[in-house]
Amino acid sequence: MMTVTRRETFSASHRLYNPAFSDAQNEAVFDKCNNPNGHGHNYELEVTVEGPVHPDTGYVVDLKQLKEVIRREVIAKVDHKHLNHDVEFLRGVIPTAENIALAIWKVLAERIPSGQLVSVRLRETENNVVEVRGGK
Repeated sequence: MMTVTRRETFSASHRLYNPAFSDAQNEAVFDKCNNPNGHGHNYELEVTVEGPVHPDTGYVVDLKQLKEVIRREVIAKVDHKHLNHDVEFLRGVIPTAENIALAIWKVLAERIPSGQLVSVRLRETENNVVEVRGGK
């Protein structure tokens, strides 16, 4: 088996806030990420697909097709958006890096043109990276 990874970037804002918590609890748990007006990140997204190398093309997945799927299904919906308010596939979810990556997995899992989705990796900051494997 071979893995192929496509990298994309997007900029978005979000607020970490749980409506079931009091204001004091939200502040204690989410700290500065609980700013009522939100805050932003320049995210890096890596989508990894696994499969055999097709003998007719030499590809596991056509990267042009993979790029188109990622951009249409994810990037177009999150880039320069407020993740709490503007993104349907994040509706009702606290938009932590973990939850964003898991939601992206769910969006992409059935849309990969060939091969199988094996990981969605999301870099929120230089020091904070999450990765979903198996996506359940």
